[in-house]
Amino acid sequence: MCGIVAYVGQREACPIILKGLKRLEYRGYDSAGVALLSEGNLNVFKKKGKVADLEAYIGDRNTSSNIGIGHTRWATHGEPNDVNAHPHYSSSKKIAIIHNGIIENYASLKQHLINKGYEFHSDTDSEVFVNLIEDIQKNNSVSLAEAIRLALHEVVGAYAIVVISHDSPTQLVAARKGSPLVIGVGKGEYFLASDATPIIEYTNEVVYLNDYEIAVIKDGTLDIRTKEDVVQTPYIQKLELELESIEKGGYPHFMLKEIFEQPRSILDSMRGRLVAENTQLTMSSIREYATRFKNAERIIIVACGTSWHAGLVAEYMIEEFARIPVEVEYASEFRYRNPIIREGDIVIAISQSGETADTLAALELAKSKGALIFGVCNVVGSSIARATDAGAYTHAGPEIGVASTKAFTAQVTVLSLIAMMIAEMRGTLELSTLRQLMLEMETIPSKVEQALQLDKEIQAISEIFKDASNFIYLGRGYNFPVALEGALKLKEISYIHAEGYPAAEMKHGPIALIDENMPVVVIATKDSSYEKIVSNVQEVRARKGRVIAIVTEGDTTIPQMAEFVIEVPSTHEALMPLISVIPLQLLSYHIAVMRGCNVDQPRNLAKSVTVE
Repeated sequence: MCGIVAYVGQREACPIILKGLKRLEYRGYDSAGVALLSEGNLNVFKKKGKVADLEAYIGDRNTSSNIGIGHTRWATHGEPNDVNAHPHYSSSKKIAIIHNGIIENYASLKQHLINKGYEFHSDTDSEVFVNLIEDIQKNNSVSLAEAIRLALHEVVGAYAIVVISHDSPTQLVAARKGSPLVIGVGKGEYFLASDATPIIEYTNEVVYLNDYEIAVIKDGTLDIRTKEDVVQTPYIQKLELELESIEKGGYPHFMLKEIFEQPRSILDSMRGRLVAENTQLTMSSIREYATRFKNAERIIIVACGTSWHAGLVAEYMIEEFARIPVEVEYASEFRYRNPIIREGDIVIAISQSGETADTLAALELAKSKGALIFGVCNVVGSSIARATDAGAYTHAGPEIGVASTKAFTAQVTVLSLIAMMIAEMRGTLELSTLRQLMLEMETIPSKVEQALQLDKEIQAISEIFKDASNFIYLGRGYNFPVALEGALKLKEISYIHAEGYPAAEMKHGPIALIDENMPVVVIATKDSSYEKIVSNVQEVRARKGRVIAIVTEGDTTIPQMAEFVIEVPSTHEALMPLISVIPLQLLSYHIAVMRGCNVDQPRNLAKSVTVE
């Protein structure tokens, strides 16, 4: 959840680290800090709040150094304040650590260290970690790297750490398990970060550290070993990330930029995979396991948050097109309820970051039971991408805004292609029907572009409802997951309470909430359940609810009932979520901005949930 940046080389470290922390602030923004080795002193500067608050705190103090570590925090152990901010000193103040993750057995380790005379100044598990390292180094007379290796055998949990020591002025030591860590390789310099965004400005060559690996960077060399001290050959990869893709590009917020990038990100997620003219679907990872997909008796989708909503859309598609039973599970619940998993099952794990802790744990459980694990994620080299048997990248590009937008539509795009491919292999769709679906799929980017042209109209509606206390979102069939996603977006960034429901369930409870003050967003596009949704709109209006309807262009029925109507282009009902979600993203964005909320960094949230 937190962001890590570190540097060692010939340049000034502090500006590189601070700029990197700003790029990683979407991962955590409760507090921030840096540790720098300068003139024989290990100096730590840290402050509650944003990286800008840290910069102001540092002011004109001397930060000249060629080596340093930095951290932006999303609180797990201990409230957000100056003391709990990272980096953390060891007891002697000769070692400092930055840590992303959670140490589950920190309480017993802390008590052990207290019994040995150690004092603690913060409430964090990370301070326990750094004192454990110091204690091992002192009592075993070993190097810092060896002390860290031994400490890793004692901690239980997830971690990505970088450690700096007063006694080793040219050395950084890093390690990971369950939390991401990337090493950028420059000319005589190295950059470390939680993801590649702080690195791309300086080098496009990176090494993705694997679980249980320790990296020692000293005197311009990189040495990687396992926790068992087995030497590893670093695998250097080329980044395809472009610097401009992680800048705002003239937009006031990353979220708005990413909403408007969706025509391109959807197209990029289809590119090379679909040629409707030849009825050609290409995804080598699916073809490689064609027999397993063709003969699958059940598909289980595991995901969290927005990815879970994309999984619901995929459930409807796969069952309709490929006629395979599908179960969509919250990854956080799946792993703890002793699920029944058979060797013939296929488990699809969906995650934007590819680092979601619960989803990783769920796929590891499924893998241990013999299921085929297929990943759908956005970040090349991420943990899920490396842990799965096969998978597909979404090619959405970097998503910096915490509230996911283009990742959702990219996931639905890739999952749609997967559903079509399985149906083709199983022969459950007529070729003419499949081709028609593919032709319609190719029109989606331009139709999303049309939906984005509704921005001003949606802005006007947002002004009317910006002070509402509650919202209800209703949808049927393929649009039910869209209702859930619309409600999630609104509550995430505007802090308005919002709930999504299947429209037919309204009569089973939620209808009691409807009065003249209740905005009800109804996704009412023309599909197989259109007549039913018309009835639901009438029920809301009869109780004086204020209806905001998302309808298909040319609809003449619902506009007579709804107070506000937003028309979107027509498409096949299975593909409608790719279009009908756009107005809901814009609605949540504009309401949040009008309420003065920080849409890119909503309170209590972080982009990548790498702890349970």
